[in-house]
Order: sequence, then C-alpha cells, then structure tokens
Amino acid sequence: MSAVYTTLTIDIGGTNIRLGLLEADSLRPSYIRSFKINEFSGLAEVIELFLNAAPSHQVKQAAIDVATPVTQDTIKLTNHAWTFSIREIRERFGFERLKVINDFTAMALSIPLLEPHELKQVGGGAADPDGAIALLGAGTGLGVSGLIRSAAGWYPLSGEGGHVTLGARTVRELAIFAAFWEKYGHMSAERLLSGTGLEEFYQVICHLDGKTPEPLQPADISGRAIAQTCPACMETMTLFCEWFGVVAANLTLSLGATGGVYIGGGIVPNLGNYFIHSSFRTAFETKGRFKGFMQKVPVYIVQAENPALRGAAAALHHRFDKIGITCTV
Repeated sequence: MSAVYTTLTIDIGGTNIRLGLLEADSLRPSYIRSFKINEFSGLAEVIELFLNAAPSHQVKQAAIDVATPVTQDTIKLTNHAWTFSIREIRERFGFERLKVINDFTAMALSIPLLEPHELKQVGGGAADPDGAIALLGAGTGLGVSGLIRSAAGWYPLSGEGGHVTLGARTVRELAIFAAFWEKYGHMSAERLLSGTGLEEFYQVICHLDGKTPEPLQPADISGRAIAQTCPACMETMTLFCEWFGVVAANLTLSLGATGGVYIGGGIVPNLGNYFIHSSFRTAFETKGRFKGFMQKVPVYIVQAENPALRGAAAALHHRFDKIGITCTV
C-alpha cells in the first residue's frame, strides 16, 4: 500500500530551500527535495514544482520555517530578497492550515527527536536532562535558539541572537573588528560566524596584511585552512572556531544551559575533525570563575539530515500554537 502524504514541511535558509512530505502522524519526511533559492523568483514557484513532481499526496497542512523573524503576514528573508504572504501561500495551494516559524525555532524543536548516532559530542560531561538547552548554527547567517523544560515538555525559544555585539579580545582582533565597525557601525556575531562573514573576514585580513584577496567562497576558505596552504584562510578559520566558542559560551551562561549546547547549520558539521581539534572548546571554557562550570557542559554537533524539517512538523502540534504565525481556512 502506497504512502498517503498529508503534511508538507519547508525549510528556507539564505541559500537553500528544502521541502519534505510526511505521512499522517509522522514527524520524519520520507520524500525530500532541495533547491537553490537563487534559481527561483519566489516560494510559490518552488512549492508548485515540488508538488507537481511529488508522489501522490493529499496535503492538508503545511509548516514553513524561515531564516528571519516571523512577526507578520508578509515574510522577508534576512539574507535574501525573497518575500511572501503567509495568507496568499495558504490560499494558493489550498492548505487547511499553514504555520510559519523561525528556522532555528524549528531546529530547536528537532533536538528532542534526534537519535544518538545523529550527534557528535565535543567535550564536556553528561547533559542535565532537565537543564536548558542552547542551540546555534552558522550557514548563510547565524541562527540562535534554545529549549527550556516545561510541565508539558520542551518549549523552544525564539530570538535573533546572531546579531549580538562582539568585542575584540586582542589588538589584532581590534584592527579586524574596526573594519566592520567602520562599514556597518556594528560588529555582530553573524559578521564572522556565517558563510558571508567568512568571505568578508578573509578579505579584511588580506587588506590588513597588504595582500590582494582572491575571490574565494566559504568552502574554499575552509578548505585552504584545513590544507594549511593560505595564511589568511588559516587565520580566518582559527578566529571562526574560537569565536564560535565565545558566542556559544555566552549563550550557555545566559540560558544556564546545563542540558548542553547543540551546533547545527551548514558550516560546522562539514568541518569535521578540523573543528573538533580547533580552539573552539578552549575558547568555550575560558570564562574565568565559571571555567569549572563550562568544562562540564557538553557540546554536540548535529549531524542529522534535514533536522529543521522534522522540527517544523513538530511545530504543528497544538502545544506550539503561540509560536510563529498560523493561518487557517
């Protein structure tokens, strides 16, 4: 007997859009496709392409997670020009119910659904099963979220922690950060801990050293750093890993995240052993009188396939009605 797909989940980042179909009462999509958003004029075009090519389905509800704050009907991506109306998407495709949430809220909701083999621990001890959980991940931008334990179970936090201000720790960092201050008037975590940030950081470092930067993509920068063939790339990635530790530690202390820190996104999981053996953990634990506290907190790299699609599906549960925006018939 063939599957009957009744739910559509969509994960929209700054570079890719992933769509999945789920059977009734399932939280794991079994039919998934991914597209580059630059190849399409808007969301409706991608949904139509996906559904026309998909197996037989009777989609009654859909959940979309998107890399931007979700506060009104019109959604504008933070790191891309796409916009869409929640109401218009629901009406065009005849969904009985359409829910839209932040992408890292969806990532947070996926954490309780992950299997042990989908995680890689980087230092620390055992997680407190009742402690708050911190989540962050670098991709096109920097997403930040968390989970807190309630009487009804885990509940996600929605925020824009990727835009917190960074402060230089050394004279070298002060010179680098000053270039960002001069251009933007603000040095946010996302300016370093993201794909676009890596490109710009590499260029700033080259200019400071009197060298002409090459037109490198983030994967080129990390690849040359791992191969140790480019000093500017090596410095860029060293700072990336250290500042990931600093920002993760700040989030841990702010939330009291004894339940652990989870790292998602498209960059860190693909760095593999380079990140694991970097200065990330040292920077994470360098918190003065709270070093002992930080040493106990486990950090997990999320190695799951499309976890945000699972989290978006979980967001359709009535417990999360107050999260994001829900549009119904």
